[in-house]
Amino acid sequence: MTSAPEAAPPSSRPAADLHGKLSLRSKIAYGLGDMGNGFMFDLGQAYLLKFYTDVAGIHPAAAAGVFVFTKIFDAFMDPVAGIFVDQRKGGGRHGRFKPVMMYSSIALAILTVVTFLTPGGTDGVNLVYAYGSYMAWGVLYSFTNVPYGSLASVMTQDPEQRAQLASFRQAGSVTALLVTGIAFMPIVHAFDNERVGFATAAGAMAVVGIMGFYATFRGTREVVPVARSTEKITLRGFATTIGQNRALLVLILMTVFSISAYNIKPAMIVYFTDYNLQNQDLLSVVNFFGIGSSILAILTIPSLVKRFGKKQVAISGFALAAVADGLNFLLPTNTVVFTILYSLSFVGIALPNGITWALVSDAIDYGHWRSGVRREGITYSMFNFSRKIAQAVAGGAAGFGLSLIGYVPKFTSDPAMADQADGILQGIKSLQTLYPCIALTIAGAVLFFLYPLTDKRITELVAETREREAATAVSDEPGAR
Repeated sequence: MTSAPEAAPPSSRPAADLHGKLSLRSKIAYGLGDMGNGFMFDLGQAYLLKFYTDVAGIHPAAAAGVFVFTKIFDAFMDPVAGIFVDQRKGGGRHGRFKPVMMYSSIALAILTVVTFLTPGGTDGVNLVYAYGSYMAWGVLYSFTNVPYGSLASVMTQDPEQRAQLASFRQAGSVTALLVTGIAFMPIVHAFDNERVGFATAAGAMAVVGIMGFYATFRGTREVVPVARSTEKITLRGFATTIGQNRALLVLILMTVFSISAYNIKPAMIVYFTDYNLQNQDLLSVVNFFGIGSSILAILTIPSLVKRFGKKQVAISGFALAAVADGLNFLLPTNTVVFTILYSLSFVGIALPNGITWALVSDAIDYGHWRSGVRREGITYSMFNFSRKIAQAVAGGAAGFGLSLIGYVPKFTSDPAMADQADGILQGIKSLQTLYPCIALTIAGAVLFFLYPLTDKRITELVAETREREAATAVSDEPGAR
């Protein structure tokens, strides 16, 4: 038996034009949240595998197991976080989502440093510590990222404004990836002991991360009226709700391929510059041009979406990135050519990655239209579930791939390294370029053939939902016939 949704209290429903323009300040503040997120999240995706293999002494295959198992575990934490925020009362001047996001981000920063520590014991002890610390990190990440991601859907219902929020969010994310890509390893190398260097670098990035979330906490408002559901959530009801949302299901399928491609690139570029380009100092240079170029692409998202629509721009971005990665695999390795194509790949993938957040907000509205109940937290958490699975795939592909090609860490003196060099180089190149090419091609095809919404259609659905709820409110008034 489902009880009627509990109306949001007036304090969480300030007078606002839900289709009006958001201030530049609120857009920047929202984007800074994903920058803060990136300063903690990107470290695990880009440098934790390197830390595990070359500092903690964990075998690549075992390290891959850490990523696969913990990311799948984390994926199941996202629905828990989603249910938690959906069933919170919306009272208070800070709203429903922001307090959870802020407090969790502080704990997440502490766990970020903890993941880059190692007991220095046997391989088994180090491996157990890696599992425990990264699983704990994942739980806090869910309770930080789910409310943050849900926040956009209650800031506005205007498709154009949501596209702009998505572009600001992606700009914040890429800025974090750019800064960590340039600064993290130089900080590590500033210390004679890399164990100290990794922990120090992680600590510095985590502090900046908290500052980013605080900017979002202070600079954004929840204005979309939200009904808090008091129904008991069951697994069957959960599955039914998600199963009715075709738009969300397509985004989940697309994301498994797109995010796994996106996340394997920073994980492998550390190895690629070290071995294939034979100059670890080039890591900062390649990241500067590659990731920096994608920031320029993000700035074009609002105008491109306004002219062509979110779906069309996202598909075009997938195509550009897939072609660039394919060429990088086929052409002989050259630093200049690789960097140019690497940059084009990041430009291409920045478009769908930025637009995806607006698509998720549209999926929330679509689910509201279909079911009559608005569940930002659960919808976003299920989308984030797919991202965690994709991250598990990327981490597993990188770690198991390194093991499969016979990668031997630099600190070892295994003579087999010389005999395996050619195969290792080709294997690293395949993981860096061929895997993303294939995965991005599939992601684009899924979006092209299966995604049901256009910008025009989502505007119609929002209007229909409002009219239906207005009619229901009138019929429920005392004396109404």
